[in-house]
Amino acid sequence: MVKRIVGMYFSPTGTTEKIVQELVEILAVKFNCAKDYVDFTLPKVREEIQSFNSEDLVIFGTPVYAGRVPNVLLKYIKTLQGGGALAVPVVLFGNRNFDDALAELRALLTEDGFIPVAAGAFVGEHSFSKILGAGRPDKLDMETAGKFAEDIYRKIDTAVEGFKPFNVDGEYPSKGYYQPRDRKGNSVDIRKVTPKTSDSCIDCKVCADVCPMGSVNYENVRELVGICIKCGSCIKKCPMGAKYYDAESYLYHQHELEEEYTRRAEPSLFM
Repeated sequence: MVKRIVGMYFSPTGTTEKIVQELVEILAVKFNCAKDYVDFTLPKVREEIQSFNSEDLVIFGTPVYAGRVPNVLLKYIKTLQGGGALAVPVVLFGNRNFDDALAELRALLTEDGFIPVAAGAFVGEHSFSKILGAGRPDKLDMETAGKFAEDIYRKIDTAVEGFKPFNVDGEYPSKGYYQPRDRKGNSVDIRKVTPKTSDSCIDCKVCADVCPMGSVNYENVRELVGICIKCGSCIKKCPMGAKYYDAESYLYHQHELEEEYTRRAEPSLFM
């Protein structure tokens, strides 16, 4: 018997949050039970230990970075105590592909003591771009999420002998991270690329407040004091549009993605 629905998500630009919350809201009504949220986007929240039990259903969402679960989250995910709770791993990808991310997330949650009952890969606006997957998840995506929630409810409500393993696209262990390449086949490395700050900055501190790595110096927002994971949060949430990337490698990869993946990718659902 499900007595509590918990939505957990890492969502620097809000796309993962949107899908997770839609699933939670619908399922909480269907099960007529309590609901909670754990937004672990900011580093301080990831210092807390989260424990669950067999009466919980956890909707757990992350974005897809380079075809995988963001590696900065792996240590945190391993601290979760599933306690036999049911779980629905959810990933959001930027209109390219989710590769091995969903298979990886399902496996990690299983290792933590969760029991996956369904899994979904949805599309969100790409963290690098405002035109790649622009505006997604959109109305159609939310309708798909709603139907997915209904299917999850029916599966759990009618289960009589537990939940059998189910297939998802992707591999675990993964073969590796998605590696961007130029038109000559050479690797494009953007790992050390960091955002710049233009003169339109008004020092409002939004970028420091929303950085999921706590890497923007609050006293001097032009300075980074930690790593940049290219999540796009500081750029997309800056009210003045003052944050930007100008590294040639980053811009090449951004434009390559925008040119190659113009088709509308659709969600992939598994149970």
